[in-house]
Amino acid sequence: MVTLVRTTQELNDIRNKETRPVGFVPTMGNLHQGHISLLERALTEYEVVYFSIFVNPKQFGPNEDFNRYPRTLEHDINLITELAKRFPNKEVVVYSPKDPQEVFPESKNQNVSVLGLSTMLEGKIRPGHFDGVATVVYRLFELTRPTSAYFGLKDYQQYLVIRQMVKDLQMPIKIIGMPIIRENEGLALSSRNQYLSPEQKSSSLLISRTLNELKKILNHKRENLLKAQSFISDTLKDPNWNYLEMRDAETLSEDVNHSKQITILAVYQMGTTRLLDNTQVEIQ
Repeated sequence: MVTLVRTTQELNDIRNKETRPVGFVPTMGNLHQGHISLLERALTEYEVVYFSIFVNPKQFGPNEDFNRYPRTLEHDINLITELAKRFPNKEVVVYSPKDPQEVFPESKNQNVSVLGLSTMLEGKIRPGHFDGVATVVYRLFELTRPTSAYFGLKDYQQYLVIRQMVKDLQMPIKIIGMPIIRENEGLALSSRNQYLSPEQKSSSLLISRTLNELKKILNHKRENLLKAQSFISDTLKDPNWNYLEMRDAETLSEDVNHSKQITILAVYQMGTTRLLDNTQVEIQ
């Protein structure tokens, strides 16, 4: 069963009556199979799942795409309903607030900042972005009070920021990172992929090919780090790379000489669209 609620009062009324543990999937809508994979996992683990669809103004910079970000509620509800048919005894409560003030009323003027993790990579390029992410997720956690929350690992830095926030604030919520879902050719699914022209879509496969090439060069061996760094330096001669970096998978430290697991994070500028991706490599 799928229930759509458009106000925080409705959500509070439903949540206050719920005695079972709750899973939670926060999204900005315009759903694709990556989002649906999060909901599917949540529905396998919980009888009731809360699913938010909210384009959060706090995480967009002044020159970013907040106004044109696709809002496709009818399409999204159809996708959720189709999946829910496979879980006939489960419930999905979709919270899609009709106005940002439903989430951020004037009485709720808090700002959540996760120091350190929020100021590198994406945070360096998009100042304040992760404050906006942490603030809205904290607020949605307040409203839904979940036992577990599910996040796609395509936004790996975001996942670490949320995990750190929950740890710092001692919130009793398990943060679950879910694998990146890709198109057949390798491009990571993203709502912003629809901005790409057919030619750009084809060219965008460069990012996943580059990540795979780096994995091959590393080949799980610490002695290959210098070779991988040299490959990165050559790759970055293309100015369309916002960044391509190897970081410690747990801390995002630039020092990976003793890391057991490395995350390679990348953003490539394709026209007006920033394509974000990453991959993980265990190192021996």
